[in-house]
Amino acid sequence: MRARRGPLTQGIVRKMDKEKSKLGATKIVTDATFDVDVLKNEKPVVVDYWAEWCGPCRMVAPVLEEIAQEHGDKIDVVKLNIDENPDVAQRYGILAIPTLGVFAGGEVVKQIVGAKPKAALLRELSEYLA
Repeated sequence: MRARRGPLTQGIVRKMDKEKSKLGATKIVTDATFDVDVLKNEKPVVVDYWAEWCGPCRMVAPVLEEIAQEHGDKIDVVKLNIDENPDVAQRYGILAIPTLGVFAGGEVVKQIVGAKPKAALLRELSEYLA
């Protein structure tokens, strides 16, 4: 028998569902939302291909969050969990993580493989942040 959810529990579940799609300034995308959130986006988009088990992915996440907060008017930063969303990762040939794909006008314009410090990422992304 399943327990009933009261109003407090329902509110918490709704809040958690909202937070799942947005982590601070970064946004979570899925196979289902990728085309709209990334390919049809008017701004350049940095896609962070990652997985829960990936240590370097966890290291680069706060750096990407800072970049998203500081430059959100110029670029969007999104996260795609490759274990939960294998279709997009396969479509773009993601073989190693962390990998950052930079999209502009619906096309991949740059790919950055490996965890990098903030200064290095800002240099790599400088043409999209100007």
